Amino acid sequence: QVQLVESGGGFVQPGGSLRLSCAASRSIFTFNTMGWYRQAPGKEREFVASITLAGNTNLANSVKGRFTMSRDVARNTVYLQMNSLKPEDTAVYYCNAAGAIWGQGTQVTVSS
Repeated sequence: QVQLVESGGGFVQPGGSLRLSCAASRSIFTFNTMGWYRQAPGKEREFVASITLAGNTNLANSVKGRFTMSRDVARNTVYLQMNSLKPEDTAVYYCNAAGAIWGQGTQVTVSS
């Protein structure tokens, strides 16, 4: 069974940065797409970013220009670099593989 393990969440002030990591238990090339989603309290889970096998990335409009998704194939890991963080970015961030496999989530809190 494939496992995804997120890390890198935490508490940061507005304008700060965090980098989330998602380590897969097998080659990320076995997944046609990997993505990041987030869920704030009382809200639906929403798309944040994705990366395809070819390495093409897609970002939600709300994070374009601030967030970047990348991958390290040798480490079976994808990353979400988050800059210029805002309080509205506060949420639990989840890694997803192939639209069906989810990690346990990592909390990101942006507050002064």
